[in-house]
Amino acid sequence: MVNALIKLDENTNRVLSIVKAKYGFKDKGEAVEFVVEKYIETEEEPELRPEFIEKIREIEKQKSIRVNDFSKRYGLN
Repeated sequence: MVNALIKLDENTNRVLSIVKAKYGFKDKGEAVEFVVEKYIETEEEPELRPEFIEKIREIEKQKSIRVNDFSKRYGLN
């Protein structure tokens, strides 16, 4: 685990205090970890969003074409 000394503005400090209290964390470090995890879930992994999964399921339902020799079919020789 890495220790970090960070400067927070009053608003950020207030929000972390609220997150800490709401979820019963022992300290603001746990609140920061929680907020970062939520960010990762929503921003860093868009391919796992429900809209993306629904789109992939729709694509899976489409009719596919069997190709024995991809290079030959698409002239890549």
